[in-house]
Amino acid sequence: MSEQRRGPVVVGVDGSASALDAVRWAAGEAAARRVGLRLVAVFTPLPRSPRHDLGLAARYREHAVEELRGQLTSAAGVVTAAAPEVTVETDLRTGYPAPVLVEESHGASLTVVGSRGLGGFSGLLVGSVAVAIAAHGGSPVLVVRGDRGPDAALPVVLGVDGSPAGESAVGIAFELAARRSVPLRAVHAWSDTAVGQDGAVLIDRQTLETEEREVLAERLAGWAQKFPDVDVQRVVVRDRPAHALVEEAAGAAVVVVGSRGRGGLTGLLLGSVGQALLHHADSPVLIARP
Repeated sequence: MSEQRRGPVVVGVDGSASALDAVRWAAGEAAARRVGLRLVAVFTPLPRSPRHDLGLAARYREHAVEELRGQLTSAAGVVTAAAPEVTVETDLRTGYPAPVLVEESHGASLTVVGSRGLGGFSGLLVGSVAVAIAAHGGSPVLVVRGDRGPDAALPVVLGVDGSPAGESAVGIAFELAARRSVPLRAVHAWSDTAVGQDGAVLIDRQTLETEEREVLAERLAGWAQKFPDVDVQRVVVRDRPAHALVEEAAGAAVVVVGSRGRGGLTGLLLGSVGQALLHHADSPVLIARP
């Protein structure tokens, strides 16, 4: 196995169906990693306003805290049913969900969130909290999307691009596939559009594709030796990486990518491929960190 962080798996709890799906995934990951599971709910006080008298603020806090504690208790029950061997810790923190969970992620082996919580707008496919944690998290981040349960017997899909975060993604994806006893579909997308229309006619696409297949084989070679029982399916396509991986997600248990690929701007903490998957993938998305 590749070297793993030894902190707990952290999961955000808010009472939504999406968050409970995340709890189930987190329970399985904690059991597999043999680490504890930390359930975190966040109480956000009313903003200070002349309209909010102290009595209203106190009543709101009392009601909200009671409800959040109940949600933590329910989530702990879900963990016990799914993975009774996992040690569960609950914490009710005060603040705003995204910054609190980003802070929690720095001590985690994995941070798990649902794609959209109770506060999300119904028209959004992924919530602002999930996007913020995927972009700023200090650990690998699993955003649970779609209807794939943690035991879905489907391939793990990996986006391979050769970046430092991408190398971390390769190790995580092999571990997931080995643990789940499912194939690993390693997808490498390439494009000749960067050379322009005039230059494209001079390119031998067959030669380029052969070279890209060699790149993919090189990126996987060491990991394939470490995990000889994993059935590796190499997929090389002439396509935009985001489009190719969103398409592959339709048949995946989970899609694993790096936080920012080779083509990303240095100021971005989450690349366009990760953004596209968070908004459009039909499966959970795991964002690796270098």
